[in-house]
Amino acid sequence: MAFEGIPQEMLAVQVVEFNKPYQIHKVPTPTSLKPHEVLLKTVVASLCHTDSMVTAGVFPTKLPCTASHEGTGIVVAVGSQVTNFKKGDRVMSGLPRNPCGKCFNCQGPNDWHQYCEHIEGTIGIFVDGAFSEYHVVDSRVSCHIPDEVSFASAAPLACAGCTIYRAIIVAEVPEGGWLGIVGAGGGLGHLGIQFAQARGLNVVAVDARDEGLELCKKAGAKHIFDARESKAKVVEQVRKLTDGLGVHASVNVSEHETSADMACAITRMHGTMVQTAQPDRVSVAFHELIFRDIRIKGTLIAGQEYSQQMLNDAAKHGVKVETNIFYGLEEVPKMVELAHSGKMKGKAVCVVDKAEFDKEKAQH
Repeated sequence: MAFEGIPQEMLAVQVVEFNKPYQIHKVPTPTSLKPHEVLLKTVVASLCHTDSMVTAGVFPTKLPCTASHEGTGIVVAVGSQVTNFKKGDRVMSGLPRNPCGKCFNCQGPNDWHQYCEHIEGTIGIFVDGAFSEYHVVDSRVSCHIPDEVSFASAAPLACAGCTIYRAIIVAEVPEGGWLGIVGAGGGLGHLGIQFAQARGLNVVAVDARDEGLELCKKAGAKHIFDARESKAKVVEQVRKLTDGLGVHASVNVSEHETSADMACAITRMHGTMVQTAQPDRVSVAFHELIFRDIRIKGTLIAGQEYSQQMLNDAAKHGVKVETNIFYGLEEVPKMVELAHSGKMKGKAVCVVDKAEFDKEKAQH
């Protein structure tokens, strides 16, 4: 039975066949919710690199599947056990949906729920995502959007923001210390520069594209290096900045085959390199691990606690999300084209509900 006032059909952008373009068509609107689920009227959804991995069949996704795991919207219905959201709330979509609540990971810290082996799925990857007029999320991982943060800014934060924010925490750089970000001029990187500096860290930004280097500067990075120069040159420059030692820790958000090695090389001995990019193989010279004792940590997204903290920090410190805005789900193919061009600065964002988007803009 459909929810009152909600149409029986909605427009959605779906992966129907791997390695084929998205199909944009009408599908049934969700008509029921599990106890912890929330139905959102989608206002903005954005494109992430992971979306191309889904399209390429990297994951065992059951098709058809609605794309995008970076969504924001307004609550229109809640499940029977939802206590933290009500109709009308502005929400940033959580990615995991319906973890089992009983396994080793679910019994651990809040951030471990994302690793649940019995989870129903991650929106936009294993279950339907946010490239639709309505989408379902889990209330236990979704977050309230502060008044100072727009729907368009919050959507990319749902994955890119959460991922880089947790990576900075995992890096454990002392206040006033040095953090290196390799791939700093991309969607995750330009957010990482701002979040790290807001936490009182000194940032070394490394990128290899003119557009990326420009975005590093726009994001406020004071120390920017071009990875197209030799690794030895970049390492030399970073060590000059850091008493000859290198950064305390680095975060690698680039999939380039040399980027993990670069991140380790700019890190001081006994330091940490946090890997967030997802290439098929992470390649690092053995001497970084053995003779320099660099520790490598992996990190995924973030739980509700860190995600809400991230949104609050974005509001408090005026974190700017570089967005390329497209209007209407029909424009998603153009978003994909821009993302694949290598010329994109920041994130490609789709305004799904223009009326709500315009209303928000008028209020601010």
